[in-house]
Amino acid sequence: MGNPIKEVLEAVECLKQEGFKTALLTNNWKKGDGSTLLPFDTNNFDVIIESAVEGMNKPSMPIYNLCLNRLGVAAHEAIFLDDMMPNLQTAKSAGIFSIKVEDVFVAINELEEQLQVKLSPERKGTIPVRKDMQINVANLTDYLNGTLGMDLNHEPEVFQFAHGQSNPTYLVDIGPNHPNMVLRKKPPGKLLPSAHAVEREYRVMKALSKNGVKTPPLISLCEDVSVLGTPFYLANQVCGNIYKNPSLPGMSRETRKDVYNQMVDTLCSIHKVDVDQAGLSDYGKKGNFIERQVKTWSRQYRSSETHNIKHMELLLDWLPKHTTKNPTSTVVHGDYRLDNLILSSTGEVLSVLDWELSTLGDPLSDLAYSCIPHFLPQTFPILPGLKGVNLNELGIPTVQEIVDRYCKQMNVGKIENFDFYMAFTFFKVAAIMQGVYKRSLSGQASSAKAVSVAKKITESMAELGWTFASKEGFRVFNSGLDSGLNISATSGNHVATERSYSTTTSSKQGMKIPYDASGLSERVQELRTRLLVFMEEEVYPREQMWAKYYNTDKRWTPHADIEALKEKAKAAGLWNLFLPLESDPEEKYGAGLTNVEYAFLCEIMGRCVYAPEIFNCSAPDTGNMEILTMFGTDAQKETWLEPLLEGKIRSCFAMTEPKVASSDARNIESSIEVDGDSFVLNGKKWWTSGACHPECKLAVFMGKTDPTGPAHQQQSMILVPMDSEGVTIVRHLTVYGIDDAPAGHAEVHFDNVRVPRENVIDCPGAGFRIAQARLGPGRIHHCMRLIGSAERSLDLMKTRVRERTTFGKALVERDTIMRDIAQSRIEIDQLRLLVLKTAHMMDTVGNKGAMKEIAMIKVATPLTVSKIIDRSVQAHGAAGLSDDFPMAMFYGWARALRLADGPDEVHQRAVARIELASDRDRK
Repeated sequence: MGNPIKEVLEAVECLKQEGFKTALLTNNWKKGDGSTLLPFDTNNFDVIIESAVEGMNKPSMPIYNLCLNRLGVAAHEAIFLDDMMPNLQTAKSAGIFSIKVEDVFVAINELEEQLQVKLSPERKGTIPVRKDMQINVANLTDYLNGTLGMDLNHEPEVFQFAHGQSNPTYLVDIGPNHPNMVLRKKPPGKLLPSAHAVEREYRVMKALSKNGVKTPPLISLCEDVSVLGTPFYLANQVCGNIYKNPSLPGMSRETRKDVYNQMVDTLCSIHKVDVDQAGLSDYGKKGNFIERQVKTWSRQYRSSETHNIKHMELLLDWLPKHTTKNPTSTVVHGDYRLDNLILSSTGEVLSVLDWELSTLGDPLSDLAYSCIPHFLPQTFPILPGLKGVNLNELGIPTVQEIVDRYCKQMNVGKIENFDFYMAFTFFKVAAIMQGVYKRSLSGQASSAKAVSVAKKITESMAELGWTFASKEGFRVFNSGLDSGLNISATSGNHVATERSYSTTTSSKQGMKIPYDASGLSERVQELRTRLLVFMEEEVYPREQMWAKYYNTDKRWTPHADIEALKEKAKAAGLWNLFLPLESDPEEKYGAGLTNVEYAFLCEIMGRCVYAPEIFNCSAPDTGNMEILTMFGTDAQKETWLEPLLEGKIRSCFAMTEPKVASSDARNIESSIEVDGDSFVLNGKKWWTSGACHPECKLAVFMGKTDPTGPAHQQQSMILVPMDSEGVTIVRHLTVYGIDDAPAGHAEVHFDNVRVPRENVIDCPGAGFRIAQARLGPGRIHHCMRLIGSAERSLDLMKTRVRERTTFGKALVERDTIMRDIAQSRIEIDQLRLLVLKTAHMMDTVGNKGAMKEIAMIKVATPLTVSKIIDRSVQAHGAAGLSDDFPMAMFYGWARALRLADGPDEVHQRAVARIELASDRDRK
């Protein structure tokens, strides 16, 4: 440990660059000052387990299990290296493949064989040459001797670089007396027209290197196909690092930022080259670049087409009709991205690789291409992305920051149609990957991994391309109409007054409604992406486990996993998203989202009944937190709001009473009487949701302080600690037999419950007004979540009917199933638009101005979603009734919400009265 072996540290660095997780497991000790003794840079290790810190040592089994858990891998996925047999034996007994380190270099070679990667700086990133990519080394040796005059008396060692899916690239190790070379050639077999032109690569690199662009030092170009079967070129090896993972693991935040800034600056250096002075004026046609590129890649795609891809067909139709014309023409790289750069250990760009697709054209196409990783998930095959990553925490610029830096360096104005360039970029990548896929079917792909994933990548890229095409279409449409849906903020024919604290920058912009996620701000899109990733990785895989747990006798104790995921949600910035900007204009407590913005996030949470709690966005806590934010005193906020926001406690809302029709708040009978400095509460409440939760510490109690006053000023809301004397949970209530543990729904009796008078919210008599402020957002949140449950039900239905057959015919081919799928999609999209319109009105004219719309969605959404869920249940057969799928719980919630927060009839009455009043106004 005192003298770390250089080759071992280099091997660890290579492992990181190849995407492997690494851990250091050491029987370490502490220095006199309490710090640990690790005499080398530990940034390349994902996990460090120090016995002095953990209080456990090798070879005891717990330290191995701790290491595996922190790495997030199973024992059979790990390899353990150690020089002591007891440590190795324990690792083997745990199921970990083990390598005994007697000779460091032998151990590294054994590890290379196991992983099929090279772990030395000169050979990192290489693998043994694939059988279908072998080259004639004897012919190469003759070429080196005859053409380059090297006078070799031995054949060089040749390895294949694993990196790259197009032109196969090789490391040529001639021996200790010669520098390593890199050989790049066309792949074997029949190729697409004009593809894989290594001759053009050589020409452009040679020209650009004389104009300050960092390219590999070239040696020679061989166009004689008799040597290796195809043209090839040779260059001196540039030793450095190629990072496949765009999150740049192991780097500091500052270095990551520098790397991305240098990536932009290097691109600018390419685009600033004078093509005439560089002798490249004939390197490509000038003008109509994008139009020509669309035609080129359309032909390439058609010539390699193997199956119908819906989104490619859409792009093939859309792109030619919307091609943009940029008068600027420069050298464009064509495949400019981070993993085509060689970086030094300090992050300096040493060389730009892979010029196969370079030409003269629109420089913005390169800029868009460099931003691809920002839109791909971290687990995307071959091309890992940054979607869902906290970019600010890592120091990685956002797409907008990258574009802004480029525009500043190139002295150009704002790029209004950047979404078009992204649509074209993903279309181009899809066309390329379709070629890779077709070659893989005939064994011609230069990467074995390409065979299994090229089809998926092609389809995913096409879908992303169509997403950006849709965004660009909306931008053009909006710029023409100066609005999105162009819906005026009105209630019937009554125009509601727009308030000065509209959450948009101007009244004109305030009229825009982003009716799909592409219209959201970059910040909210990033939040949405992070939430989607969290749901996929953390929530859905555990859903079945939670469903089983909450059917056991332990169900009134929250599952430990849910509590642990709350901490992860906080760390991911997905906490307290619900609180609208209107209620929290200083963003002191919430995420500062508008109702419209939160709608898109709330819908995602609604896809799993357990999800909202994980993000501290579940009812009734959200409503209680909002009224405390709006109406609570400083003392009330400190005592109750802050613990609720932190997730330390839960709460309930006690309004509904068993003896009266509580949908009319004027019927409430519970009493609140003044007695000195206290209020004394008496009443029986039921359907008090959340009261059964073991962490429920607060009830918001609604009762009458002035039974003889004006009808809407009789009620007050009081904060009641649940451990107050006289508060009794009488029984748990069920919804269709489901008790909704651990929060539940309770009948709660309040018998002479005494609380301080300062526990009143706002003031006596304000209860009805506060209830209306609380119920508006509460109702729209319910509707947002219901749309999420409908989407999930439809998704599950589509999967189910593709997998099942009846009477010799797939369910998906049945007319009744097709009709149900179509009807569900129509209804979901209708509901979403109505909910978004309502959210928009709440943001711009307030809850009162949106009163009719809130009532409309409260009727339409539960009723329609119930039908959508029911269709999914029917398609699943008896399985749809079980806990194996979420539809049963979805249906219970949807049906309950036709009563919760006011029954359908009350809301229908409100809509009708407003509608009739507007009719009178017209007359």
